Amino acid sequence: MAKKTLFPPREEIRALVSDGELAVKVTPNAGENSISISGNSGSGADLLVRVTATPENGKANAAVLKLLSKALGLPRTSLEIRRGNNARSKVIAIPD
Repeated sequence: MAKKTLFPPREEIRALVSDGELAVKVTPNAGENSISISGNSGSGADLLVRVTATPENGKANAAVLKLLSKALGLPRTSLEIRRGNNARSKVIAIPD
């Protein structure tokens, strides 16, 4: 049976969105897919996204967008990487 991935509540993730953008720190090639919030909730917190996909040919980026869309309850096509396509720190466009 597949293990269910746990996410922080949507409201906590949405609280990190600023001007329609969400800054995330990605760890590719991780042991499991997960999303967590480091530090205190609010302006000083970081959204940490771990994906099992490798960072080649956009696989990790696709996995990040898929995981975030699931956590936020949004369609995958509504999310877009604005900055950091080839970096671990990324900025994702989130619709209102």
